[in-house]
Amino acid sequence: MKALAYPFFRTTEQAALAAWPLIGCGDKNRIDGVAVQAMRNALNQIDMQGRIVIGEGEIDHAPMLFIGEMLGNGQSPQIDIAVDPIEGTRMVAMGQNNALAVMACAPVGTLLHAPDMYMKKLVVGKKAKGVINLAASLEDNLRNIARALGKPLERLRMVTLDKPRHQELIAQATSLGVKVMALPDGDVAASVMTCLLENQYDVMYSIGGAPEGVISACAVKALGGEMQVELLDFCQAKGESPEHRQIADSELRRCAEMGVEINRIYSLDEIVKSDEVLFSATGVTGGDILQGVREEGDVVRTQTLLINGIERTCNIIDSLHHL
Repeated sequence: MKALAYPFFRTTEQAALAAWPLIGCGDKNRIDGVAVQAMRNALNQIDMQGRIVIGEGEIDHAPMLFIGEMLGNGQSPQIDIAVDPIEGTRMVAMGQNNALAVMACAPVGTLLHAPDMYMKKLVVGKKAKGVINLAASLEDNLRNIARALGKPLERLRMVTLDKPRHQELIAQATSLGVKVMALPDGDVAASVMTCLLENQYDVMYSIGGAPEGVISACAVKALGGEMQVELLDFCQAKGESPEHRQIADSELRRCAEMGVEINRIYSLDEIVKSDEVLFSATGVTGGDILQGVREEGDVVRTQTLLINGIERTCNIIDSLHHL
């Protein structure tokens, strides 16, 4: 796995560079398309037998790396890959911050294999490890986290996504005095920031995509944090309608085929069964963790976060690409 670190961060770099000229273009699918192709081309040059176990694109019918797709040149090692060529395509399309090209990998058979569907996620850093329970109420979790961190609720910082489905959650947290930061998109970045030593947030609680959840879990595990998740069907996340019910029924069938369960709480060790993980994220637009792709004279600069689970290292890599 260690030998994959360099080619993996080069892969997210290539996806970010492909999306960079399209920042502000307003076309999400076009952005996804170029990033997917750049990532696929880069992955197919790596000495590995890689299998996509979960990927982004099914929910919003965007271009994607397909679940079950085999990548690499066929040599060892065999690995599972979780991928989101662009986390935050809407942000790239609108020229907004915090968009990333991101992926993670682990030895074959060790990452949760699930459809691209909605997932409830609860993340804390290492200081609050052992006190969360996704089956408990939000209030109980927030009080337990605050107690573990030795701070009053009024000083607790929760991050979530600014979505209609989270408005009740936000209202509950703020009624307790908790400070809530609601990001437009990007729960991978939010999960990582919750677990970094200089963390901006104490807890991340949201309903977002399952691919981002598995990718985040690799980073959370390597950083010593804790995470619990629950797969939700489309109706649970978006509301009941005949069209939504049809999607939900399809998700239920696919979960049965893959051997995963909707409405079951998965621990971090069930999402990622190995400590031997790699996580790579390259900034596309500037954000809280990473600077975006930027042109400086005759070079383009990228910044990548590379997390290695075996070495327990977290590196920020600045690269110059000559035009």
